[in-house]
Amino acid sequence: MSCGNHHETPCDEVLARVYTYLDGELDQGGCGEVREHLDECGPCLREYGLEEAVKKLVNKSCACEQAPDDLRAKVLGRIEEICGEIKTSSEAGTSGTA
Repeated sequence: MSCGNHHETPCDEVLARVYTYLDGELDQGGCGEVREHLDECGPCLREYGLEEAVKKLVNKSCACEQAPDDLRAKVLGRIEEICGEIKTSSEAGTSGTA
């Protein structure tokens, strides 16, 4: 995703770190970069809001249960696969438009 505007931190980089940001696992500099980007980029801010809502819903529904380690590993692995597929697809779509 990109809003078409230049940002210090690119949209795809910010969106790749949204869950890390939501979980409070970014260092202070990383948090500042994400916050600054979200302040100036409406599409990323909307995506952030969606991810935040999903995280809250999952937390509310599953807060008392912990996923088994193998399930957690499978889910995280699949998320990484999908992110890689999206990135590859996005790069392939823009490679001919230089």
